[in-house]
Amino acid sequence: MENATLSFKYELENKTPRTNDGGTTRGASVTDFPASVGIAGVSMRLLPGSMRELHWHANAAEWAYVISGTVRTTIIHPDGHSYVDNFEPGDVWYFPKGYGHSIQATGTEECHFILIFDNGNFSEDHTFSATDFVACMPPEVVAQNLGLSLDEVAALPQKEVYFAAGPVPDESSFLASSRPDEKDIMLTSMHRYPLHAQQPRIIPGGGLQRLVSSKEFPISTTMAGSIIELQPGALREMHWHPNADEWQYYISGQAEMSVFLAEGTVVTEQFNAGDVGYVPMGAGHYIKNTGNTVCKVLIGFNSGTYQSIDLSSWIAGNPKDVVETNFALKEGEIEKLPNGQLFIQPKSI
Repeated sequence: MENATLSFKYELENKTPRTNDGGTTRGASVTDFPASVGIAGVSMRLLPGSMRELHWHANAAEWAYVISGTVRTTIIHPDGHSYVDNFEPGDVWYFPKGYGHSIQATGTEECHFILIFDNGNFSEDHTFSATDFVACMPPEVVAQNLGLSLDEVAALPQKEVYFAAGPVPDESSFLASSRPDEKDIMLTSMHRYPLHAQQPRIIPGGGLQRLVSSKEFPISTTMAGSIIELQPGALREMHWHPNADEWQYYISGQAEMSVFLAEGTVVTEQFNAGDVGYVPMGAGHYIKNTGNTVCKVLIGFNSGTYQSIDLSSWIAGNPKDVVETNFALKEGEIEKLPNGQLFIQPKSI
């Protein structure tokens, strides 16, 4: 096989971060990671009370997964309604393109979350921020708009804040004011989906998957995501996605992935925690745990509908003579092949 020169791996957590006022961010757009033409991603950390300021993205929707800590988000809809949600590890949020929002760490420890955007040309450094918007406008316009004096306008930030350090929100008062009745407390809200609370699809000896698409999380119309855990030696079988690119963040463990690009071209990469992987739409691939601990992978897709075609299902769905002829199988060999979907294959004995 001929190896392609394009790499499908990016060492995101080794990138020098942007940092100030209790926040750090590391991003990977197509500029940093040329293979990732359809999806971009950001690893962000916030200390308690620190906030990613009020902002919006003009060219991408935002899908996020909380790895550790707790966080509060706010968002404004075009109809004027605003929504506030609290998130814990394993929770997911989705903000449509162009909707203004903020993100603030709550609790007593650093919050770490992964942001995935449905546009490879997205850049976290080129978003529309509220402070930047206000600072760029004529002071008299801002004063009229916000009902402030010119002296008060002059005391506002004169450039983009990006991260803003502040007190930790009083979570109990937030819950009391926004959810007055017990009947109003729901596990899933418009912008929050508790992925970790979902009953996983378990493959004995191999691993598990939790999946959220627009079917489970209706507002997430342009993105879907999953968490896969692979036991040592286990294989997320050879497959492809006919409707979406795939962006991976390796949360823990070690893995190998090969990406098949047709015409004898394949690229094989080795991954560690903090690395990012990418698979173009329709390209065949697998993920194998090459370490001695569980490999946990966050996967994002730039389609709200999850679709996957697995090699085992494809082979099992054909008449035996078709498979025997296609692969030039000898007598009795076809009985060794899978007779249904494997999805995750445990380590070979």
